[in-house]
Amino acid sequence: MFYKLSAHLKKYLLLYSILAIAFGWLLGLQYPNIAINNKKFFSSMITVIVFLMIYPMMINLNLGKIPKLFKRPKPILLSLIYNFILTPILSFLIIALFIHNKSLALGFLLVMIIPGSSMSIGYTGLSGGDIEVATLALGVNFLLIPAMLPIWLKLLGTTYNVPIPLGLLLKTILIVLIIPMFLGDLTRRGILKKFGTEKFLNLKPLFGSITMIMMLVIVALIFFLKAPLLLKKWQVIVNLAFANTIYLIIMLLFITILDRIINFTYEEHMAIAFLSSGKNNGTAIAIATLGFAPLVAIPAAVLPIFQIILLILYLKMENLIRKFFKQGGD
Repeated sequence: MFYKLSAHLKKYLLLYSILAIAFGWLLGLQYPNIAINNKKFFSSMITVIVFLMIYPMMINLNLGKIPKLFKRPKPILLSLIYNFILTPILSFLIIALFIHNKSLALGFLLVMIIPGSSMSIGYTGLSGGDIEVATLALGVNFLLIPAMLPIWLKLLGTTYNVPIPLGLLLKTILIVLIIPMFLGDLTRRGILKKFGTEKFLNLKPLFGSITMIMMLVIVALIFFLKAPLLLKKWQVIVNLAFANTIYLIIMLLFITILDRIINFTYEEHMAIAFLSSGKNNGTAIAIATLGFAPLVAIPAAVLPIFQIILLILYLKMENLIRKFFKQGGD
């Protein structure tokens, strides 16, 4: 049952994201005073939903596999370069060209430097990529987020004169990433000890489903809270879509060419391609909604729609990409 629910949500995540945006937006336009008069309630509600979104994700993250990194380090280390060096630099250029609102610029960068789309492992499996490399790379990248995120956001704040509440940011990272990571690891160990591996594997799709459902709830809530403002600035969504499309096209093209030059196998390339281009919008939404003004969370709420479309298109090019890497190995 849990596998069917998870598969259904992944298959129709694009549709459900659009519906969540539409529902939240329309409800916010119909009842704008509810959001205005109940700010404290919605703030508390967001905190609870954020925890329910991140905590299940952390249960599925197996920290015990990290030592295996040393057996096949090159793809994983390159994914770190893609995510924490190349992506921020490319994001700065895109922001300078296309995004002129400071809060939206901050939100866009926040999304860009949180790697690990919730579906990156799924995309890897569907494309015939190396699941073990993808899983290890996801874990290592996620562990570095608490260290790299404040550095890049602080740099953006200095460059664009955006005030970055560093203390609040670190507190938010503690709440959103570190505590759920700790509790998730304890929960994972507890389930394995009490029920065994088979039971845990049966429950894994449930944890992923809870994360996706809570992400949809957060997306709807963001658009509900900012509905009147977004109606006035509908061009923002179009602009963000264009910026994200430019990023993904450049990133996927660069990764594909460089991975072949380095002589990665097709399987190794696919293991890090989705991780290095797709972003963990759920975590970005969580950090933005707890640590910043609501407008900062808009890119994280909007970009999953266009990210899913473009990554699925890349997935559909599987045969062409496989031939490209096979030619490189000849």
